[in-house]
Amino acid sequence: MNENDENGPSARVTRAKSAALTTDAAGAKKAMGVKRATTTTTTGATRARPALGDVSNVNKTETVEAKAGKKPAASKAGLTSKATAHSGGIQKVSRTSSARTSNRPPLGPRDSNKKSNATTHKRPPSKERSTQDQEPPRKKPELESKPPAIPEDDVKIIKPAPQAFQDAVQDLDTEDLDDPLMAAEYVVEIFDYLKDLEIMTLPNPEYIDHQPDLEWKMRGILVDWLIEVHTRFRLLPETLFLAVNIIDRFLSAEVVALDRLQLVGVTAMFIASKYEEVLSPHVANFSHVADETFSDKEILDAERHVLATLEYNMSFPNPMNFLRRISKADNYDIQTRTLGKYLMEISLLDHRFMCYPQSHISAAAMYLARLILERGSWDATLAHYSGYTEEEIEPVFQLMVDYLHRPVSHEAFFKKYASKKFLKASILTRQWAKKYHHMYVDAADSLVKDEQ
Repeated sequence: MNENDENGPSARVTRAKSAALTTDAAGAKKAMGVKRATTTTTTGATRARPALGDVSNVNKTETVEAKAGKKPAASKAGLTSKATAHSGGIQKVSRTSSARTSNRPPLGPRDSNKKSNATTHKRPPSKERSTQDQEPPRKKPELESKPPAIPEDDVKIIKPAPQAFQDAVQDLDTEDLDDPLMAAEYVVEIFDYLKDLEIMTLPNPEYIDHQPDLEWKMRGILVDWLIEVHTRFRLLPETLFLAVNIIDRFLSAEVVALDRLQLVGVTAMFIASKYEEVLSPHVANFSHVADETFSDKEILDAERHVLATLEYNMSFPNPMNFLRRISKADNYDIQTRTLGKYLMEISLLDHRFMCYPQSHISAAAMYLARLILERGSWDATLAHYSGYTEEEIEPVFQLMVDYLHRPVSHEAFFKKYASKKFLKASILTRQWAKKYHHMYVDAADSLVKDEQ
């Protein structure tokens, strides 16, 4: 065709044609050559647009037809020119959609013979990995190895042996058989073991005789200070009783100078707190309460020495266990038990209680507390669960009354139980002792005990 011929058909280039030329030169020439035929073909049998297909994507249609071995249809070029004419020559080509739909038409049926590139290049699993993924075959249990089933009629429920109670003694453990925390099946054996153990853990009541630098008064001052430390750290009552027992047992075996007595007390409290408490204070806290008199290393070295001297035997029948046992026979009266705690701690400060077992001290404390609060006589049930009769309690009972009648010599101990938390037990018991001291303790006996 002569481009300079004015009478020939005009070949004006429109925006749609220019946009088509920029995408593919070869495809554009074929589309321009059959432009006149496009009007006739498109007006005739119109082809339905596939669902979710992008008509404006020229590359997509051409690549699909190129793979199929067909020439691009003229109707496609016509539709492309119209779409680009409305969009102003701007084509929206999504790379992801073209790459994804180049393999198959959108929402078309999958070809089972065709596989994606990812599956063709996937590395076959190794033999070792395949063997690991496979579970070994489980062996069937041998039914013959099972023991024969026992008939329900032959099953025997083991019950604790019945205790020999007197006619006036109430059985208070039977009601706790359904409660595993109370261990009602073993309670008798447990307390028999504790009573055997308390004899083994008794210190020497005369150990002050082989301590040239110490006196009984110094021991009372040390224990009174430990009660203050115990209250400041809010430790359990069991921790205090164990700490004093460690001190007495250690002093019964070793000679201690006066300037190291406080170190023994701090170390004993440190050991007892680690043995009894869930969260025990740090060694630095004990060093701080001692006004930094002893370093952390000195306390730790003393801890090793004390434990080695006692042969690491920390088993101690705490008097709180016996008090709770007796309190069960007292219907768990909170006032009686609170006064009993105060009277038991008297045994920590007064060395005259050192020769008595912890169960004996607990029974005397409960006896005196009930007497002060007028809770009744010491009946057979209380005597059974405490293990002591009223006559056996009398010597320890008199020591407690004598201590209460004397002037206050341990300030920290008195202030602790003068608070409302402990029902002002120290004030109440001393008021009672001033009134009834002459009825239970003779003056001659008190003077003899002072000399001892």
